[in-house]
Amino acid sequence: MPKRRNPSSTRRDFIALSLVAILPTASRVQAQTPAETSPASDPSLTFTSRAGELLFRAMALLGTRYARGGRSPETGFDCSGFVGYLFREVMNLTLPRSAHEMVRIGEDVAAHALEPGDLVFYNTLRRPFSHVGIFIGDGKFIHAPASGGAVRTERMDERYWRTRWNGARRIGT
Repeated sequence: MPKRRNPSSTRRDFIALSLVAILPTASRVQAQTPAETSPASDPSLTFTSRAGELLFRAMALLGTRYARGGRSPETGFDCSGFVGYLFREVMNLTLPRSAHEMVRIGEDVAAHALEPGDLVFYNTLRRPFSHVGIFIGDGKFIHAPASGGAVRTERMDERYWRTRWNGARRIGT
């Protein structure tokens, strides 16, 4: 009898494969190993192609458990640890540790002008800029939510997120 696959890993595989099909492929023009090049070290790549790689890597982390203070796939992530890990690994940028500090860097972006890879900020702890995620397009963002949760995507127009919106920033352009 064939082994049954975990439904969450099947969903994760589907999303990752879908992203490969729709995200910019400028960084994949030639087949190269990660040791030969990375999106962060290739100055010829646009922000859009680096953002595509950022989102591809973010989606591969769907389902990674939440851990307060977590900053790696092995230990789990909190919201700012998730964002910081991706920007460090993909963009070669070290971001401040907290969402409240992250909002001080980059450039302000209006909600109607969001592009994939932009950081989105929310008030989830009764204080501004207490939560951060990454905009993935189509009115959605990816984040590490809270204790007991796991990295997931959310619709920004859901009442909970819509009423807690604090703004967005573009980093690394």
